[in-house]
Amino acid sequence: MYLYNLTLQRSTGIVQAVHGNFSGSKLQEIVVSRGKVIELLRHDPNTGKIYPVLSIEVFGVIRSLMPFRLTGGTKDYVVIGSDSGRIVILEYIPSKNQFEKIHQETYGKSGCRRIVPGQYLAVDPKGRAVMVGAVEKQKLVYILNRDAQARLTISSPLEAHKSNTLVYHMIGIDVGFENPTFACLEIDYEEADMDPTGEAAQKTQQLLTYYELDLGLNHVVRKYSEQLEEHANFLISVPGGNDGPSGVLICSENYITYKNLGDQPDIRCPIPRRRTDLDDPERGMIFVCSATHKTKSMFFFLVQTEQGDIFKVTLETDEDIVTEIRLKYFDTVPVAASMSVLKSGFLFIAAEFGNHNLYQIVHLGEDDDEVTFSSATPIEEGDTFLFVPRALKNLAMVDEMDSLSPILTTQIADLVNEDTPQIYTLCGRGPRSTLRVLRHGLEVSEMAVSELPGNPNAVWTVKRHIDDEYDAYIIVSFVNATLVLSIGETVEEVTDSGFLGTTPTISCSQLGDDALVQIYPDGIRHIRADKRVNEWRTPGKKNITKCAVNQRQVVIALTGGELVYFEMDPTGQLNEYTERKEMSSDVVCMALGRVPVGEQRCRFLAVGLADDTVRIISLDPNDCLSPLSMQALPAPSESLCIVEMGGTEAKEETGETGTVGGLYLNIGLQNGVLLRTVLDTVTGDLSDTRTRYLGSRAVKLFRISMQGSEAVLAMSSRTWLSYTYQSRFHLTPLSYETLEYASGFASEQCPEGIVAISTNTLRILALEKLGAVFNQVSWPLQYTPRRFVIHPESSNLIVIETDHNTYTEETKQQRKQQMAEEMIEAAQEEEQELAAEMAAQFLNEDRPESVFGAPKAGAGMWASVIRVLNPINGNTLQKISLEQNEAAHSIALVKFAGKPDEQYVIVGLSHDLVLAPRSLSGGLLQTYKIVEGGTKLEHMHTTPVEDVPGAIAGFQGRVLIGVGRFLRVYDLGKKKLLRKCENKHIPNFVTTIHTMGQRVVVGDIQDSFHFVRYRRQENQLIVFADDTNPRWITCSTLLDFNTAAGADKFGNITVIRLPQEVTDDVDEDPTGNKALWDRGVLSGASQKVDIIASFHIGELVTSLQKATLIPGGSEALVYTTLSGGIGMLVPFTSHEDHDFFQHLEMYMRSEYHSLCGRDHLAYRSYYFPLKSVIDGDLCEMFNSMDSSKQRSVAEELERTPSEVSKKLEDIRTRYAF
Repeated sequence: MYLYNLTLQRSTGIVQAVHGNFSGSKLQEIVVSRGKVIELLRHDPNTGKIYPVLSIEVFGVIRSLMPFRLTGGTKDYVVIGSDSGRIVILEYIPSKNQFEKIHQETYGKSGCRRIVPGQYLAVDPKGRAVMVGAVEKQKLVYILNRDAQARLTISSPLEAHKSNTLVYHMIGIDVGFENPTFACLEIDYEEADMDPTGEAAQKTQQLLTYYELDLGLNHVVRKYSEQLEEHANFLISVPGGNDGPSGVLICSENYITYKNLGDQPDIRCPIPRRRTDLDDPERGMIFVCSATHKTKSMFFFLVQTEQGDIFKVTLETDEDIVTEIRLKYFDTVPVAASMSVLKSGFLFIAAEFGNHNLYQIVHLGEDDDEVTFSSATPIEEGDTFLFVPRALKNLAMVDEMDSLSPILTTQIADLVNEDTPQIYTLCGRGPRSTLRVLRHGLEVSEMAVSELPGNPNAVWTVKRHIDDEYDAYIIVSFVNATLVLSIGETVEEVTDSGFLGTTPTISCSQLGDDALVQIYPDGIRHIRADKRVNEWRTPGKKNITKCAVNQRQVVIALTGGELVYFEMDPTGQLNEYTERKEMSSDVVCMALGRVPVGEQRCRFLAVGLADDTVRIISLDPNDCLSPLSMQALPAPSESLCIVEMGGTEAKEETGETGTVGGLYLNIGLQNGVLLRTVLDTVTGDLSDTRTRYLGSRAVKLFRISMQGSEAVLAMSSRTWLSYTYQSRFHLTPLSYETLEYASGFASEQCPEGIVAISTNTLRILALEKLGAVFNQVSWPLQYTPRRFVIHPESSNLIVIETDHNTYTEETKQQRKQQMAEEMIEAAQEEEQELAAEMAAQFLNEDRPESVFGAPKAGAGMWASVIRVLNPINGNTLQKISLEQNEAAHSIALVKFAGKPDEQYVIVGLSHDLVLAPRSLSGGLLQTYKIVEGGTKLEHMHTTPVEDVPGAIAGFQGRVLIGVGRFLRVYDLGKKKLLRKCENKHIPNFVTTIHTMGQRVVVGDIQDSFHFVRYRRQENQLIVFADDTNPRWITCSTLLDFNTAAGADKFGNITVIRLPQEVTDDVDEDPTGNKALWDRGVLSGASQKVDIIASFHIGELVTSLQKATLIPGGSEALVYTTLSGGIGMLVPFTSHEDHDFFQHLEMYMRSEYHSLCGRDHLAYRSYYFPLKSVIDGDLCEMFNSMDSSKQRSVAEELERTPSEVSKKLEDIRTRYAF
């Protein structure tokens, strides 16, 4: 079996974000690392939105990112520290929309190792040097400079190693143009290592160490080191030189401290706490991330605590000596992994979990009545300031980027009967968790819907003048009339437009610079700007059946298949071409392309005939109306559309020039298939046809414009949009009801919209999230969701949600009550009334936890709920709250043989579980009966067990439960579940159970799969085969009776299969006197499984499922990852395909080099050697290589580049999108 790996959606979690001007213009851009993907986001200051410009897989692990700019430069470069053992410097090239590697210097082994640099990066603020550090011992400094051609140069590395040293963080200190200096947070563990009593380890303090790069001597000196009092977690560099006092801010537990060399005394200020916080008061508070904003005259820092509160930090100076630190509460936002303040006054929050947000900084918080906390305020050691969090005041949210990260588990099912299955994912953490329903399609925002007096059959929009930015009229055609609406503040009917209202319209368009043309069954009406009207009538009894128009040409087909061609002359008059052309059969549809810039006409006319052919006819004056080429079709055509795609428009901001795309003829057939064919711009030949099935109705095509280039709207039983995005073709359905006819629409409120008709309504729609594969509906949850089951009859979901370090609702109310009583008791007599008021206010205040976070209760405190949820409307039908410290871990839907008509849900709980060192007071199995048609759970009984029930599965009318490391069979009793049988030979802890017939496949937390057979006669569970490799199984699924697929916590997916000769008819040896060689191999079972396929995904895989994602598609193995990625492993169906892709992958490995310098084969074989899986992500990089490389790879494969990209597209569309 050979598999092909396809990514459907790249991971959405952001590990690190940095900002700068990477395209060299004034635009604010953000480069984010998503683990193994690097992405460039651009901020559009007009709309305030942030949108992705480029996203690239690096086939390696990005450990750190830093921007830097050479002194006096206008462009930022990106330095990447990765697991390749190399430092890489990238430059963004706007004209190609690509990152290019300028430098790649090898310094160590590959892999994320303790002593190989790459984990930390620090850049001198003036861009003269970069330091790259390892977790332990090694640090290297590279000097950056320019050569005579103004190209970036890099020196050989200078070492700053120190053994027995662990590094926590490093930054470049702003020293102006003095020698570049770097500050590191370190700890020296030499003494602690030597001391067996462990006392030295308790006493070891962190060090703040300065490293100075002497540019004259060209080496690095360890300049200064001092011990820190508190344990710090990160450093912030303070602007220096002419901009500020220089030095560092050290963020440590409960304190923020300013330090600098010289006479500067340390200034420290406690981190403020929330007033009336339910958190454990002994718990320390730390800052988790920061952003610096610097202008010519001032600078400030925004720092965020682990609860999400942002403080604005400013420094008061007296002649370069800092005298006090001032903190001011700014706002509360979700906890971020990275914050960036953009020069345009926006704050980008790359959230640790959940959606990422972009806020506009509305106020700097200067003149409000918020309290300022200062280091100069006398306060006792251990005390701190208090503040009250509030809703947003200084920030206003302007954009949200959807992020699925973290996905905890997923199931694919069609619960809404839509043909295409939906993906139900449990995402998020704590109070910001959601259940998200993903559907393949683009999200549509509805701008307006208005009813029309009847059912229209077509709609168009036209401008008054060619230079107008917005459309002037919407023309709607009915069976016997035409309605003209003018577009302004509102849309209203007009009668003086010159259009004939008493007839249906076949088509209309803007003609020339300022005229309009209306084509109706009896003729053509040419309306000039001064409202003069020229008419052309059809001869005799003939009518116009079909037509095609653009800005300068009109072609009509009369009854009987006769073509008449008109072209506009320089005076603006429409002239009929002398000859007419008789076609061999009736004309079914016609299309003209747009007139290219700087030309008089579109040279080609496409005509679809009733004999199932499409013909291309020349409109060149030399050979007008002579046929050029033809293509036979598998079914009658319904509509045609010629578009120019793949080109880019010129952008003023970045100075990019436009590129010309190719011409494509799109053919919609009556059987619901869309064909896309390349139309040669010189000869008019048709070649390279791609087909795609869109739906059950005939396909109608409409040309619209999206992001400045042309796109095609294809309407069948669903509406699809075919467009290019980031130099790749996309064909995506719209998540919207069926439409019948559409046209592009541009107005002030909606510069790039679509006006469409559906039955008797006129709708104005906008598409914003181009490039997205899924659109999502999300329903909020209370705690982190863990697992869920789908009740098949009602399609309801039963979800278990569990959080550690959390209070249940009940305990929270008790704590509040207790704190309110303490407030009243603590007050003196004269303040009793005031205290009572404050206590009442405290009890009544309702801080939404999804904004302000949930209180941290301390280790060993658990809160759980079981929720029955309708996934279609998001209603919670029932919520069962569990006791404090009961944590739900597993859930299954089971039918018992004794009661075949009833369905039960069994939930596995732990009681008083402490994670490290592990201890618990026991486990529980709660049995619920499903009643009221799947909307309610009725509690039957609770069964105590001695360990955590990690996995549950129905098995032959009973239930199999993994309790700790024991595998047990239970049956339903009246008072509790009754234990029938158990196996004690699973080594550590059961995480997954799958059953098929008498066979059970058990996944162990660190020991891979065990194949178990249940012998009914002896009532025994016997392990008859296992795996030779240890695997930390996170999720698994059965592919067939002998094959299982599993994923481990290091990001590998493995498919294992029982060999042919394995027998599951084995005996356990109860007497222990069997011969030694029969007993088993490697302390496991006597038979071992074969590894069929192995592949390193690079992200922790949280769910695996065998599913089909498109109607009529084939089955594939779909996986989702913790950081929000969705992908699939697709089986090859023919040797020829496999052979082709194997060769393509081989050539791509040598031609396409990873952006971080990692070897592709080594990356995909990180833990286990790659086997039988071809990496589709690498093969698809073929489309983004430059054309000369594409040609050379295609020649090696004895194909043309278009054939290669067709193969890539085919394998994608056969299984997914």
